[in-house]
Amino acid sequence: MSSDSKRLTAPKSWPIPRKTSVWITGTNPGAHPKAMSMSLMVVIRDMLHLCDTYAEGKKILNERKVLVDGKVVTEPRFAVGLMDVVSIPQVNQHYRMLVDRNGKLRLVSVADGKEKWKLCRIDGKTTIAGGKTQLNLHDGRCLIVAKDAYKCGDVLKIELPSQKIIEAYKLAKGSMAIITSGSHVGEMDTIEEYLVTRSSAPNLVKMKDGILTVKDNIFVVGAKSPEITMPEASAV
Repeated sequence: MSSDSKRLTAPKSWPIPRKTSVWITGTNPGAHPKAMSMSLMVVIRDMLHLCDTYAEGKKILNERKVLVDGKVVTEPRFAVGLMDVVSIPQVNQHYRMLVDRNGKLRLVSVADGKEKWKLCRIDGKTTIAGGKTQLNLHDGRCLIVAKDAYKCGDVLKIELPSQKIIEAYKLAKGSMAIITSGSHVGEMDTIEEYLVTRSSAPNLVKMKDGILTVKDNIFVVGAKSPEITMPEASAV
């Protein structure tokens, strides 16, 4: 998808009206997949309704009134994806980007104070000079840790914007997780079993209610109870 896209061909995950106008602001290349991220302009104009036009939205961004993950963002095509935190400090409003049961990206309002952290899944690890480990997170971040105490699929609760690790949640039995893709997208359940396949086939995760899905569709959101609230009727 180019930076300017037709509404009719925008990703299915975008909860936008398709026939109100022809064009919509697309995303620049970023950390999140295009199919599961949307431009900051669409977030503030079409989801939060902070403005009516691109020009008004651009003015809001240029005035440095919008933060993503604790940092000011002025680029209208900045890609906002799963677990990103969008804040408008001037009106003390904070939102977390999640996915609902229809596979649509939704902003869920978070209480004051909870915008200071986010959940990041470890999608890869690299050993670097000095024997340290670089953790490659789902949102494009890279954290370097002296001691490798984590596995791929585990989720870190990190402080924003310092990126300090607050807590870690294991991809293991008993942890709470959401499904981010597939026929059960948007559902939350307890992990019953993590099945490692000794072949080229993907590892599988079995949930307590019997759902079986691939590891890449699982995002752990807490140890015994969820750290987040999933989209409901009140979601933006």
